[in-house]
This record gives sequence, C-alpha cells and structure tokens, in this order.
Amino acid sequence: MSDATTICALASAMGRGSIGVVRVSGVLASTIAKKMLGKIPKPRYAHYGSFFNQHGDEIDKGVALFFLAPHSFTGEDVLELQGHGGVLVMQSLLETTLSLGAQAAEPGEFSKRAFLNGKMDLIQAEAVADIIDASSKQSMRLALRSLSGDFSQQVRNLTHSLINLRVFVEATIDFVDEEIDFLTSGEVQQKLEKIQLDMQNILDSAKQGAILREGLNVVIAGKPNAGKSSLLNALTKQSSAIVTDIAGTTRDILKETIRINGIPLNIIDTAGLRASNNKIEQEGIKRAQDEIENADVMLLVFDAQDRYPDLSILPKSINDRAILLIKNKVDLTKEPIGIEQSKDKMQLSICAINSQGIDLLKQELAKIAGLSDVGESVLLARKRHIQAIESALVHINSALTQLDDNASELLAQDLRYSAQELGSITGEFSSDDLLGEIFSSFCIGK
Repeated sequence: MSDATTICALASAMGRGSIGVVRVSGVLASTIAKKMLGKIPKPRYAHYGSFFNQHGDEIDKGVALFFLAPHSFTGEDVLELQGHGGVLVMQSLLETTLSLGAQAAEPGEFSKRAFLNGKMDLIQAEAVADIIDASSKQSMRLALRSLSGDFSQQVRNLTHSLINLRVFVEATIDFVDEEIDFLTSGEVQQKLEKIQLDMQNILDSAKQGAILREGLNVVIAGKPNAGKSSLLNALTKQSSAIVTDIAGTTRDILKETIRINGIPLNIIDTAGLRASNNKIEQEGIKRAQDEIENADVMLLVFDAQDRYPDLSILPKSINDRAILLIKNKVDLTKEPIGIEQSKDKMQLSICAINSQGIDLLKQELAKIAGLSDVGESVLLARKRHIQAIESALVHINSALTQLDDNASELLAQDLRYSAQELGSITGEFSSDDLLGEIFSSFCIGK
C-alpha cells in the first residue's frame, strides 16, 4: 500500500544539537539522494560526504543512509541525512528535500506507512510512541516487549482460537441433516470457557499496563480545612498547594504526578466540599465533584477532631470507586499513626503537615494499583485496547448463553463479532478515523 507521495521531516529533536537527522520516505527518495549527495548511496551502508541544495551549493557534511524498499522502517525507499544539528542546517536540508518534490510529513506518518505496508501492526506502531514517551524503566521495558510483538501475538492466538471454534459451530449449521452436532458434545463449551478465561487474563494484564502507562488518578477530597492541600504537599514533597487556616483556600484543581515503584500516580487536590454562596467557590466545588467521579482512587480526608468522616458530601455515583479514609491531624488528638479497617473501607491515621503516615499511604496506593512489582505478564495497553477486549469478552459471554439455548447461528455471530473486536487492536479491522486518531498523537518524524 505504498503512497505515491514522498514525505520528509526532522527525525531528531527540534533545536540546537550536536547531530540532527532529516528523514525522507517514498518513491522520490533515490532521486533526492542523487541530487543532494551526487549519487545514490549503496543501500544499508553509511556514506560520508557533502550535502548540496537544489542549486548545487554545499549545505553541510555528514552521513547519509539509504534503505531500498521493502527493507526499511516504512517499507518504502528511505533516505536519512545525519548532519550537524544546527537549526539553520536542519532547516536548509528540509527546505531542499521539499524543493525536490517531497512533502512535509504529518505527525506519525512514517509509522503509519510502516503499518500500512505491513512492517508492523497497530500495537507495535503504538509501542514506538510509548518507547519515546516512556518515563520509567518499567514502561520502557514493556513498550519494547510490545514492539517485539509479544502483546500482538497474544491477541492473535486468541483470535485464532475464536476462528477455529467457529469452524465447529459452522459445521453444525452447514450439516444440520448429518449426525454431526458439536454443540451438544461439550467440546464447544470447553473451548469457549478456555477463551473466556484467556481473554479475562489478557484484560487484567492490559488494565495493569494502562495504569503503568497513563497513571492512577488519585483525587483528594473532603471538607474545607481538612488538610487536603497539606496532604498533596506531603505526597509530592513540595509546596504545590497554598496551605492556610482559612477554609476554602483551594478553589481550583491542582494536579501533580508522583511515582511509586515506577507507577505514575496523578494526585489531584480539589476544593473543599460544602454548601457555599460564593460563585467562585461553587465552581471549584463543581470541578471537584467532576474529578471525584472520574477518579480511580479517592482519598477522603477528614479532621481527626471530627472523629468520623462525612460520606454524605460525596456524589452518589462513586460507589464503585476505591476509597481510602484519611484521618488527618491526629497530632491534635494524640492518636497513633496507623491503619485500621473501618467497616468496608480502609482508614489511615496521619499527620500530613508533618508527613507522618505518608509512607503507609503510598504503600496502600501501590496495592490498589496492583503493580507493586511489574511482572512480565503485564501488557502496556491503551484505553482503546481495553475497550476492545471488554467488548470481545461481552460477545464471548453472550456466546455461552447462545450455546445454552442451542442457538448456533447467534453463537457463530457472537464469535465473529468477538474476533472483529480483537482484530481492531492489531489493525486487521480498522477504520480511517481510528488510524487518524492513533497516529495524530505521534511526534513528527516518527
């Protein structure tokens, strides 16, 4: 599916540097190489020499690499020019490639062409961006595993199992008059249950990977002056929020990111929850409620002098959220720092202003994240991966119901829909809108 256009972009970081790289991909790459280098370099060999502009003037001296299709990153002819990383040098090289017929690449267009030309699937293409964006050794390691095809292979194995099972079901439908009925033999149910289990395991691993990649959203909520801002400062070990004795000091959302065992935690401080006639404070409370509803974990902070937390201040829609009760200011009540079970919720007694009990809180957050030690089974996934696996699992659950009802046509349909959902993860079934959304998040030059 090679594109007729030739694209070019700066493949190294913008700005001044020791080395800069301009990448060209497409049918004109060899023509551009001949014009700028005076010859077409031997494929896959480094060539040192002068770089010339369209008028024959020397721009720079550097190293050129030429890759002949299909043996390149994009699957097309690719030219890479490695020169001195000055802004003017790189600009001149880019302007020359454009003058010789190339077009400026869109974000992610090199990776998109690699996908369209069968050099990688969508999971691997996304792993390229994840490697670039990795902010911890764990996430970088998992991204490399995805790039090598580990995640893709697991999805394909599951898809093949679905296809093989459809053979059994379709045989029952096509040969209804024959003495072939795999549906009642128990074999189909065993295979379906195995697929269901494998799919759930992949989903669990993907959810853990999504936390590692995107972070766990931890919202600090509570009444005014409960010590929420002090808790944010204690967790981040910096004065991110203003702390005063005046109730209602925090009126907007404050966000900071910390890491525990390599897991990013997005800590969000919110305005105090109470009835207020102040329009500014009302808007802050509304934003706080929005953050609470979107939280993965909520820390409900209350003053130890109040003895008990007031759960009535929380939105009713958070019943499925993980909630940690944080009894703060225990230095005023002379209570010990520690953890106890309060009904169905965990309660931590801390003193945020003195950072006492913060290590215990971090340990509990790590447990909730479920990634105290990132294992090899974790898959670095995105939200679209999780949504597709969840949809595929819905169809598998429906297929089990159809099997009980001996509805072979509906069973076959559910298996087909489930396979299509999995296929959207690797790109076997994909729309132009999906591809545009995925690759638009990439940096230019990748």
